[in-house]
Amino acid sequence: MRIAITGASGLIGKALVRSLHADGHDTVRFVRRDPAREGEARWDPRSGYVDPDGLRGCDAVVHLAGAGIGDHRWTEAYKREIRDSRVLGTGALARAAAALDEPPGVFVCGSAVGYYGDTGERAVDESAPAGSGFLPSVCVEWEAAAAPAREAGIRTVFARTGLVVAAGGGAWGRMFPIFRAGLGGRLGSGRQYWSFISLHDEVAALRFLMETPALDGPFNLTAPQPLTNSEVTAAMGRVLRRPVAFAVPAPALRLVLGELSQDVLGSQRARPARLLESGFTFTYPGIEESIRAAINK
Repeated sequence: MRIAITGASGLIGKALVRSLHADGHDTVRFVRRDPAREGEARWDPRSGYVDPDGLRGCDAVVHLAGAGIGDHRWTEAYKREIRDSRVLGTGALARAAAALDEPPGVFVCGSAVGYYGDTGERAVDESAPAGSGFLPSVCVEWEAAAAPAREAGIRTVFARTGLVVAAGGGAWGRMFPIFRAGLGGRLGSGRQYWSFISLHDEVAALRFLMETPALDGPFNLTAPQPLTNSEVTAAMGRVLRRPVAFAVPAPALRLVLGELSQDVLGSQRARPARLLESGFTFTYPGIEESIRAAINK
């Protein structure tokens, strides 16, 4: 297969490209600079430009690009960057794929369990409605921007990803050094649910969605049993053999992180109902094995 990928330099994108290449597939990595290597094509999500030659002959498109949710404090300007990087980029890519004489067979669009907002202790699957607030509104617009692909008859899948357990990047990558130093602990009350997934299973699930012809629509990419922040904290301590006595009070998080603290303290108890019903098997369904997989990679 030949697969076009955006966000190929990110945590998930890099792992996906490695997995695809290991199995003999070709990839076209879309970049926002002039292409400098074989297998690269240019795009500019803000202006809407996508090099059509990069998409021609591709069997699938996997769209993972977007500004990091936790990379900066949520100023109004950065909130616009979070939204625009997802909504404008998705729309540009979907329109470009739809305009081809021979469009790709599938468009896998990244999304997030932030779609559901703060669900408290209530478990949700893909049938649940969108929540309220900034991140749910972004996810709704993000997914809606893929409409041109779906309207062109391209099978369109939304990968609503949870927190990816990986040592090499993302939110979890920032936690590992803190816990290794013995400074880890719960955030706020610790009662908020975290919907996690190992990096290995994230990549495997993306490939499963891409390669299984009957699947379309939203899929939660999370481990089968979400855990509370306190449970995750305890697991990190057990695996790393470090104390987890420290705790960051909710008011301190709000002071330091501003509006971003809503995401850190919010609870998302998302379950991968459709993924399991479709026959996907998790290699690392539990938190301790996911953490061990991350540190042993």
